[in-house]
Amino acid sequence: MEFPTIHTNIWDAVLAIPVVMILTELIKLFTTVPRFYLPTVAVIFGLAISIFYSHPGNLVAGIFMGFFYGYAAIGSYSSLKVTIETLRAKKEHKKSFD
Repeated sequence: MEFPTIHTNIWDAVLAIPVVMILTELIKLFTTVPRFYLPTVAVIFGLAISIFYSHPGNLVAGIFMGFFYGYAAIGSYSSLKVTIETLRAKKEHKKSFD
């Protein structure tokens, strides 16, 4: 069995990952989905974007890249959240010594 050739470009990732993040945030804001399901929601959005938009003619490539889109959005969100929390904690720590 040969591995499929997956054609993607930077615009797929540059657009898909922020769209997945935004859609996941909208789900978080407007529904009562428990927070521990949100990573699964992000992967589902990533799969949908990849299968139906980025790679509509190649299901294997769509699934493969969809997982990348979803997990990249999860990692980006997590990294951003930790960075903001750390900066806020440092700011509060500095204020306590002033």
